Amino acid sequence: MRTEFDYGDTVRVTRNVRDDGTYPGMAVGDLLVRRGSIGTVIGVGTFLQDQIIYTVHFLDEDRIVGCREEEVIAGDAPWAPSRFEAREKVIAGRSFSLRGEVVAEKGCIGEVIRVIRDMPEGVHYHVNFPGYMLCIPETSLEPLPKPVNRRKLTEADEEEPAA
Repeated sequence: MRTEFDYGDTVRVTRNVRDDGTYPGMAVGDLLVRRGSIGTVIGVGTFLQDQIIYTVHFLDEDRIVGCREEEVIAGDAPWAPSRFEAREKVIAGRSFSLRGEVVAEKGCIGEVIRVIRDMPEGVHYHVNFPGYMLCIPETSLEPLPKPVNRRKLTEADEEEPAA
């Protein structure tokens, strides 16, 4: 396997890196490095003999993490920040049609499959809507609302405070 980067190269991570359970002192799912962060390659290896893994030191976060080759680009490569990333759920901000037929109604929930940063019109996404994969501009998508943490009310919660 031929690697794209070598020791000492500066790279930028293209997606948020979260703990998969192997980072000491962090919980599974905790954010380790935010997409767009720049680091230096300090090691190169493989996983399962078919995936190149770079050990990258992100100085600003003071973290050393393993990144798959498809998760990093050259540190000086053009970078367009994006609102969403792969596997994130989004809402269609308008209806989308193919050959005159509406295939995704406004408000429909889809999943980002790929972020495309090199489009002349700005960031686009391959979004999987039920039954269709569409290329959608960032301006036509909305974030999924965060769930509200509601606990069940008890009788004690409903009682009037003493005056």
